Amino acid sequence: MEDLKTNNRMIWSDRWRLGALSKNELMNIGFISIIIGLLFIMFHLLGNRVENVSSRSAFTWMFSRWGDKISFGADYSHGYLIPFVSLGVIWYKREEFFAATKNICIVGLYVIIAALFMHWVGAKMQQTRISLLSLILLLWGVPLYFFGWQVAKLLIFPCAYLIFCVPLNFLDALSFPLQQAATGISHTLLNGFGIECERVGTQLISPYFSLNVEAPCSGLRSLLAMTALTAVYAYFTQKTFIKKWLLFFLSIPIAVAGNIGRIISIALVSIVSGQKLGAGLYHDWSGYVLFSVAIGLMVAVSKLLNVNFRELFQSWKKAYLNHS
Repeated sequence: MEDLKTNNRMIWSDRWRLGALSKNELMNIGFISIIIGLLFIMFHLLGNRVENVSSRSAFTWMFSRWGDKISFGADYSHGYLIPFVSLGVIWYKREEFFAATKNICIVGLYVIIAALFMHWVGAKMQQTRISLLSLILLLWGVPLYFFGWQVAKLLIFPCAYLIFCVPLNFLDALSFPLQQAATGISHTLLNGFGIECERVGTQLISPYFSLNVEAPCSGLRSLLAMTALTAVYAYFTQKTFIKKWLLFFLSIPIAVAGNIGRIISIALVSIVSGQKLGAGLYHDWSGYVLFSVAIGLMVAVSKLLNVNFRELFQSWKKAYLNHS
């Protein structure tokens, strides 16, 4: 009977790692959970002071921006997935969290105070985005105070990744430049392929098709989605800090290239099958096809960044000398 109890404790410890926690660690986890719960209540009841908005909840405001069909907010429809990705990263790194040295870090207290002040400023300025960013800082500062730098270091990416949830209004200004760039490059490539067309503003006109690259077709939505996807992909696949950021920034031209390819493909389908099919059914579904292509480019670039060109060159050189 005693052996059975011992085996059960070992299974509990190995599978969930909770049995390996001391009493003080369990109390700290319980205490920090209560604090984070209270913070969520605070941001739910006192998180939003924007005029003409009925709810005081910062989360209700954020959810409404994700589904907003009038403004740029619809570009953040992927926001519902972001918290689950962050939680998934934490679960994946759970063994490192348990193995990390834990101690009280006074710097975390300063971070908490700064984040609360940031929330106060956001409320006074009626800028809910600032309050949401302060919540992300709080979610990182509280564990830093209770568990120290080693735990907080592991939480940098999961917490920072939550920024993709926050609708940042200044990104709306990118829509028109993206329209212009996509239209101009598509016009150049189509004429380079021998397909004569004229550019009038953000319109592409030829005897076979007439395409208007409107704001929803600027590529901003795919750009935001690709950067969010590439961020987590780079975190797991790239070995160095520089390569992680390099792949992340390369997601921008990859997304732009995917949108240009989409515009060109719509033009080609319109030529082959008619304007009705190209600008109708194919236009509505082409985003999924081109997003798959963008993901393929992301994976290819990631593989390329992980190639050790020095070793590859040495192996080629050795093979050439042996063959000679």
